Amino acid sequence: MRVADADHARLDPQARALIERIAAAGAAPLYTLAAPEARRAYRESRAALAAAPAHVEEIRELSIPGPAGALGARLYRPRSGEKSLPGVVYFHGGGFIYGDLDTHDAVCRGIAQSAPCAVVSVDYRLAPEHKFPAAVEDAFGATVWVAANSGALGIDPARLVVAGDSAGGNLAAVTALTARERGAPALAMQVLVYPTTDLAAESESVSRFGEGYLLTRESMRWMMRTYLRDERDAADWRASPLRAGNFSRLPPAYVLTAGFDPLHDEGKAYAERLMQAGVPVTYECLTGQVHGFLVMGGVIAAAGHAINRIVQAMRSLSRRSM
Repeated sequence: MRVADADHARLDPQARALIERIAAAGAAPLYTLAAPEARRAYRESRAALAAAPAHVEEIRELSIPGPAGALGARLYRPRSGEKSLPGVVYFHGGGFIYGDLDTHDAVCRGIAQSAPCAVVSVDYRLAPEHKFPAAVEDAFGATVWVAANSGALGIDPARLVVAGDSAGGNLAAVTALTARERGAPALAMQVLVYPTTDLAAESESVSRFGEGYLLTRESMRWMMRTYLRDERDAADWRASPLRAGNFSRLPPAYVLTAGFDPLHDEGKAYAERLMQAGVPVTYECLTGQVHGFLVMGGVIAAAGHAINRIVQAMRSLSRRSM
């Protein structure tokens, strides 16, 4: 059996069916569209693929003061006997270019209801209108604001988690690094779902899975060119957290990768770097999955499993029991 055949045999059947469905539709790749059109297409596709939204007791639209003006955000609170819940500041994926509060609504509802915890989803600034480090500044600023306003949000500041998928996983990792450098806010945990951690290098998994598994090498290159001011930014740890010089004294981490994801190797490498620095880490790989599956719970059952694993890791790795 050839390597490609062996790979195909390991691919989750639901992921394979989705890949075939998307290929048959013949839609233009997002990187060929203007940003507003790409965002609309991304939003529509995620709505079609999302899991049925879990019920939560309260959803509240928020306005967070950001470095360049107010940021939209959304608070999710489940029914709970606790007035002060663990809190998750969530950063959506979308290559730093698309994605919003609605594209990741089902994920945030799922985490909030399953934990139970309060989730604050952040609508950070997007490229190309707002280049690096705008998203980084917004992510950290929003986390500081949530910590400072934890009482009004019904969040226990001692159980504050940063989380995100893909580009959002990058922002969660960078926020944890920045919080350590600045001495606040204190974070109980970081949750990184197939994060992009090194925009300055191309791993073996990019070569192996960069075509035919939804996220392509060409789209990744386009995202990097669109997000960064110039190629020199890729070496900045705020863009490529794997290039940080020090990984000690960071909050415990849960890192989840997908076996058919071009970003698999850099996500795994980040988990290993944290472990080498003595940070408590739970690392898992869903070997049959593709990049982006977390927001595809309507067609890929593993998305629900991943949310359960995230919640279990939060309970076991955070500084206090969740």
